[in-house]
Amino acid sequence: MFIDDYFSELNGNICFTREQGSNFAKQVADDFNPLHDSDAKRFCIPGDLLFSIILSKYGLNRHMEFVFSGMVLDGVELILPEPAPELIFCDADNRQYLTARRSGENSLDETLIQNLTRNYVEFSGHTFPHILVPLLAEQGVMINPARPMVIYESMEIDLDTLDIKTPVLEIDHNELDLDGKRGNVLMAFNLRESGEIVGRGRKRMVLGGLREYDEATMHLAVEEHRQRKRDFLAR
Repeated sequence: MFIDDYFSELNGNICFTREQGSNFAKQVADDFNPLHDSDAKRFCIPGDLLFSIILSKYGLNRHMEFVFSGMVLDGVELILPEPAPELIFCDADNRQYLTARRSGENSLDETLIQNLTRNYVEFSGHTFPHILVPLLAEQGVMINPARPMVIYESMEIDLDTLDIKTPVLEIDHNELDLDGKRGNVLMAFNLRESGEIVGRGRKRMVLGGLREYDEATMHLAVEEHRQRKRDFLAR
């Protein structure tokens, strides 16, 4: 599968280089978050890369939930657990990074898995600025552009059927609940095939260090994001 280019596997463990994580973010997810730059001081592997690997290794279930509990850095080796309803991904020191819970029918159909993976990670990669900026502006707050704190907390997906091939993801609605300088974001989406809704999903994120919204500052942050993409595409 296409995802094989973005991680390495040895003796039942998976690990990542900075280049693999960064290339996945930019080439697959269209995500230009500075945390995924290969030379970033606070670099981390995209959560959506872990989601994609789980689907490629264990298949797609009708009901799936992914809960992130730690940031995966380059060089960290994750042990692939045996197939089970609950998959817990830890390193050799038993530090836990991700839990995946799954139930219902399972499919190993590569076409379905690749199509759903690409649709979801592109949607997720466009969180900033497409979703977050208007959502924050509505409530008069913004993240700190110099030190953004955006934590991918969890995602769940619920499919009515696995008898599908090319589901298309569309936003249903977005929510932002504020608690002081902290914000909890919910992004709800539907999956459609042939015009019919065949599934639903939710992604949850935690924002920290929120401050009063400033139009000029936010405009500069969005333009910087777009310039980073233009620079990458021009290489």
